[in-house]
Amino acid sequence: MELWLFIVALAAVYLLPGPDMLLVLHTGSLQGRSRALATAAGLAVARGLHVALAALGLAALFVTAPWTFDAVRYAGAAYLAWIGLQLLRAPTEPLPEAPDRTVPPRASHRLAWRRGLLTNLLNPKSLLFCSVLLPQFVHPDRGPVLLQFALLGTLLVAIGLLFDAGYATLGAALQRWFAGSPLKARLQRWTFGSLLIGFGLRLAA
Repeated sequence: MELWLFIVALAAVYLLPGPDMLLVLHTGSLQGRSRALATAAGLAVARGLHVALAALGLAALFVTAPWTFDAVRYAGAAYLAWIGLQLLRAPTEPLPEAPDRTVPPRASHRLAWRRGLLTNLLNPKSLLFCSVLLPQFVHPDRGPVLLQFALLGTLLVAIGLLFDAGYATLGAALQRWFAGSPLKARLQRWTFGSLLIGFGLRLAA
């Protein structure tokens, strides 16, 4: 029963709009599904690192030394705002109708993966979320605590990757709607760019 509660809690969190979801949707709508999946892979790695850091108790450092939390928070906010500004400043061009054959030269899978990694890794709230949620389902009397953390963390990463794969597919579908229209391309760029900047400002506040 507790496992199902854990899964439902994760699903509720992954359904909430946030910078992770927005980044995957944007990448899929601009660069295609394969690069959106690369972004999702970067997010998955970052979540795995957050689980490991939560298990090691690093989140307690944020409580005892609040300046460390603020330092990571401002870095994450600046990074989100920087991505948003890059979108706003990019030239408006019609999106290609065949994303797998024609892609922007800088739109590499490595860059997409790195953006996913840094977007989540520089969000201290993700670490605090792991530190708050996971212990609720860890019971010392049921076996090694680190092993329970590892199993729950694996489930957390896997479910997140499943949701992100769905968002990548949705983003690729949006690309077909945006294709060939400068107006739609401009709308897409300004919408995603403004939302990313908004998430950055919210994180900083």
